[in-house]
Amino acid sequence: MSQPSAIPVVERRDDGNRYEILVDGKRAGLTAYRDRGAQRVFHHTEIDDAFAGQGLASRLVQEALTDVRNSGKRIVPVCPYVAKFLTRNGEFADLVDPVTPDVLQWLDAQLG
Repeated sequence: MSQPSAIPVVERRDDGNRYEILVDGKRAGLTAYRDRGAQRVFHHTEIDDAFAGQGLASRLVQEALTDVRNSGKRIVPVCPYVAKFLTRNGEFADLVDPVTPDVLQWLDAQLG
């Protein structure tokens, strides 16, 4: 498979509670969240198989977390990929709130 010709672009889609990464205008992946007051609770990240192995998940999460920092919110990493990213990238450590039973119960209610 050839490399994408365009630089991937990350966009926040508030109407869908997610950040998307686009390659040549096509959605290659997403990281989904729900806002809980001043917290942005990340609960799922995925990259389409056709775009696997290109480092897109890391770029997507990096840009999403930078947006969270710029918005003044805090990060709650329920998503295993986001949690793993945070352990490897200490630059966001000051923004991370723990995943608690209350957060999980709230998230379950939000997601139905």
